[in-house]
Amino acid sequence: MTIAIPAQARMMAEKTAPTCDHVRMTSPASFSTLDLAPALLQGIDALGFTAMTPVQAQALPPILQRRDVIAQAPTGSGKTAAFGLGLLQALDPARIEPQALVLCPTRELADQVGKQLRRLATGIPNLKLSILCGGIPLGPQLASLAHAPHVVVGTPGRVQELVAKGALSLAAVRVLVLDEADRMLDMGFEPAIRDLARRTPKTRQTLLFSATFPDPIRTLGQSMLRDAVEVTVDAATQAQPVEHLFVEVEPARRTPVLAALLLRHRPESALVFCNTRAETADVAGSLAHYGFSALVLHGELEQRDRDEVLVQFANRSASVLVASDVAARGIDVEDIGAVVNYELPSDVDTWLHRVGRTGRAGRGGLSLNLCALRDLPRATAIGERIGQLLRWETVQPLAGRPPNVPVAAMATLRIDAGRGDKLRPGDIVGALTGEAGLHKDAIGRIDVFATRSYVAIARNKASQVLERLRAGKIKGRRFRVAKV
Repeated sequence: MTIAIPAQARMMAEKTAPTCDHVRMTSPASFSTLDLAPALLQGIDALGFTAMTPVQAQALPPILQRRDVIAQAPTGSGKTAAFGLGLLQALDPARIEPQALVLCPTRELADQVGKQLRRLATGIPNLKLSILCGGIPLGPQLASLAHAPHVVVGTPGRVQELVAKGALSLAAVRVLVLDEADRMLDMGFEPAIRDLARRTPKTRQTLLFSATFPDPIRTLGQSMLRDAVEVTVDAATQAQPVEHLFVEVEPARRTPVLAALLLRHRPESALVFCNTRAETADVAGSLAHYGFSALVLHGELEQRDRDEVLVQFANRSASVLVASDVAARGIDVEDIGAVVNYELPSDVDTWLHRVGRTGRAGRGGLSLNLCALRDLPRATAIGERIGQLLRWETVQPLAGRPPNVPVAAMATLRIDAGRGDKLRPGDIVGALTGEAGLHKDAIGRIDVFATRSYVAIARNKASQVLERLRAGKIKGRRFRVAKV
């Protein structure tokens, strides 16, 4: 590949060359060095953890000492286990009342956090954890609170609503966690957060985790935390195998250059970040015009539509997801091949958080960055932060629809039945390999929600399977099935 550095970019990039000595890293610390309850060591084993990540090594000791902690940590840094082990250690399972409250910006993140906390709590018998989020009916959540949980994970608005109705008491909360606090503030949750904090005991432990530390976060921390220990884990120190490429573009030609980049690098999945909600729809529409299977994710989508978009991206039924920063929070997709900055964000912390979504779990990753001339100071700041000489790539914009756009490997079928119908993934697999006559290798990810389920099918088999499922039965019953 030919790498060319435009004259203006070269001047800016040269200033970003590393000027400090390499930091000598020590061996990762073991969880066995911590004073953890034996039951929690079972959970660590269940998750396959062997050594602590940097945020865990720095945050867990003060957390276990019941200190307040304010931590800056990027996506994929292991922060959920850090605060999860701390709050589980603080619980008294014999007391049937909410003792820990974790607030998250989105339902998806709350679900993700809840699942990991349940696995960490594998060795704690009879522990109850409730996930309380908006976007789903209130009735079942009210019913579930008839027997109080030990741990509550939820979004601020829904938790506040349940507290106001008298269905949930926070009087015995020992640990309050604010996860991705910067995005909760971006989404307007600060009044709800402050209200909920006031309803918890003043003696509680407060743990605040944020990808970025803007002034509003520091102000919130100063007002809610006491003598807090500050932990900072820069995404640039995470040693992820990510290649960063920068492309100088004319502002009016960003989209055809983006399409050319995706065609050149052909990532199996790409998450494209835009700075505004309006841009997300325009960019996704343009990429679809070029032939890419592109979806859009922004804050105004209904919850059902949001779920379907995330399901299709996670199960490889769409190769490109175009999103805003707020909407992308809580995406539970481990293997994202490339992160694309359609336009550089205004601050380096946001850029680090974005690109931290690729190159995870030891896999290779790619970040592609489109830069107009006016964006070069931002690129310079990024290079200085990560201590690298920026690599610049020259790309010719696409002039028309190309014939060789990669097609998503899977297609998604929606079944109008879910957990409420006692439907399980195994029932769906049985119907697909039985009446539908599909080989198991052609079946991808299955997601079962309360009232509907989604299954990824090899694209070349999807139409055939759809016809057979419509004509047949699942678990002895007929359900409506459609292609998403």
